[in-house]
Amino acid sequence: MNEDLLALSREVGAALAERGHRVCAAESCTGGLVLSTLTDCAGSSAYVQGGIVTYSNEAKARFLGVRPATLIEFGAVSPATAREMALGAQALFGVEYALSVTGIAGPGGGTVAKPVGLTYIGLVGPGGDLRVVRRVWDGDRVENKAASVAAALRLLLEKLQG
Repeated sequence: MNEDLLALSREVGAALAERGHRVCAAESCTGGLVLSTLTDCAGSSAYVQGGIVTYSNEAKARFLGVRPATLIEFGAVSPATAREMALGAQALFGVEYALSVTGIAGPGGGTVAKPVGLTYIGLVGPGGDLRVVRRVWDGDRVENKAASVAAALRLLLEKLQG
């Protein structure tokens, strides 16, 4: 694992543990890498509740409650879907913080409107405080997934640090 990513994961874990808060993740293009990265740290069971990989639209709708209308109107890779994924995960796992990641890791699957590397990261916190960020990565598939994980963890850390 990338040492910078591991250090970031440790920092996120310490901030969560200090506050007695827990996190979960709903992942698509990262395929579980957010949770894998968080659980690479010893003691992560104190703050990681769980996660779900919803790669297909059917799984997003069935397990996270993403509305079929959202998927039809905006697509799986959209701010609306990232938002609904995060909210669905938070409800499913009953935690203070939920991350979501949906995107086009590549090398194929991109369009002019939604290029390879386009990723939306959602974060919902206590009280329903919700944020979605858009990123476009220019690496290969593995690099884009790692960049998405780092961005998700940074987003959570910024929220935790106020």
